[in-house]
Amino acid sequence: MVFLFRDRSLVNIVFLVLLSLAVHAHGFSIALPMIANEQEGFFSYLMNHYLKDKLGLAGFFVYQIIVLAQAIRLNFLLTEQKMFPNSGYTVAMSYILLTGILPQWAIISPALIANFALIWIYIKLTRLYNHSSPKTMLFNIGLLVSVTILSYHPTAIMVLVVLFTLGIMRPFKLQEWFTLLMGMILPFYFLAAWLYLSNQLDKLNYFLPKFEIGLPIQTLSNIEMTGLIGLAFSFLIGLFYWQKFNSRLVIQIRKNWAALFVMSLIVTAAPFIFLNAGLSAAIICLVPFSSFVSASFSYPKRLLLPNLLFFIITGIIVYNNWHLVKF
Repeated sequence: MVFLFRDRSLVNIVFLVLLSLAVHAHGFSIALPMIANEQEGFFSYLMNHYLKDKLGLAGFFVYQIIVLAQAIRLNFLLTEQKMFPNSGYTVAMSYILLTGILPQWAIISPALIANFALIWIYIKLTRLYNHSSPKTMLFNIGLLVSVTILSYHPTAIMVLVVLFTLGIMRPFKLQEWFTLLMGMILPFYFLAAWLYLSNQLDKLNYFLPKFEIGLPIQTLSNIEMTGLIGLAFSFLIGLFYWQKFNSRLVIQIRKNWAALFVMSLIVTAAPFIFLNAGLSAAIICLVPFSSFVSASFSYPKRLLLPNLLFFIITGIIVYNNWHLVKF
């Protein structure tokens, strides 16, 4: 099956659509829910007040459009950066497969919407290496990070990702770091000023992330345990192949991979440090994770292991949707 996605042609996009429909086939019999906690940012507020009661059965197709758009956008980005030896759609395939590995990810949530912003942030970070005007780019990155945090609070962990990535991409210059921090602070400054002028400064806490260290879920079901083990296993396999071929890449591509590796380590902590984030917040790790998992599908010349990994993940997805097997 993997060979269908290792070529780059328009037909592969049709295969991606069919794969996404198969991975989330339960949506044909069960309406995909929209779950949003209003204390998590503007995305949650907009979803609860303007979308939740209007989607209905269309929610399944909205979810498919979101997942496919994110998967294909990330795939085009990594292909443009020549992160893999061959051009194909294995990144998009990996992203779509991983969305079905946990039941908490088969919903329309603010975390899923936030992945658009995370992909955008990563695009800008990779352009820092040899950018002609890095200060403008850094200020825009800071603004984008702040707006993303206001939209979905658990993405506040991206502040660490951006700071570490700046240290990887560019030599230390105090002015550049100051410009980045100014971009991050400015939206919160204007928000605080607006609340102060409208005599609502006491509501500022509503717009800030709420930290609470703890487990995202107290007891894991068999489905969740299987999904997490499959996610970790596929990520480690991809990490092995990436490390094997990383030394052969040019320095800019190695830095891009290093930024993804830092992101994968940091964003994984989001469900553990934000109040009521839960496993649904962990979907933000799909942007870096699917890139590394894709390495296990793209790098090997023989397709035995890639096909085996594909069917292992597919088996986990079928197990998650076991109620469909009865029909």
